[in-house]
Amino acid sequence: METESDRPDFKQLLIPGGLPDLGPGPRAGVLSETALAQAVDPLLQSARLSASARELVRGLLLLWHDHLDAAHVIGQGIESADGSFLHGMVHRREPDYGNAAYWFRRAGSHACFPNLASRVSELLKANNDHSLSAELVPQGGWDSFAFIRGCEEVAGKPASNPQAGLLRKIQGIEFEVLLEHLLKS
Repeated sequence: METESDRPDFKQLLIPGGLPDLGPGPRAGVLSETALAQAVDPLLQSARLSASARELVRGLLLLWHDHLDAAHVIGQGIESADGSFLHGMVHRREPDYGNAAYWFRRAGSHACFPNLASRVSELLKANNDHSLSAELVPQGGWDSFAFIRGCEEVAGKPASNPQAGLLRKIQGIEFEVLLEHLLKS
């Protein structure tokens, strides 16, 4: 049985460039598509994942590195809750908030939501942000539509805006949680 320590370390690829912008980017420090492929392909070859999970991991990492078009092609091509989740993330960052909401509706009550709600609750509690917690994690459950609205509300605000910074941290958690989920697929 494969253990956590046997899995390739994909999370190392969630470091370059720092937290993604809520919008499309690009930002400094991200890997080019070629450099990302050179880094991720050997990890994917050694991972015990289904074909769709491999592609979704690739798409998620492309999205982290601001390659929205390439991530979109992958998310759009996989008709599952996981594909819809990635597809919704891409559209939220474009930004195309209505289309993001459509894809999150297609994702349904995703298996990642309990872990996402828990980790976001911890972050918001540490930041003493009860109002955002009430919006994003009402009654302990993740509300992807409230997150879309939050991203839309801070669109165009400078990166120094505290609300935008907190939402970027939450988006970073979202990436990590979805990656962890896909690696267990």
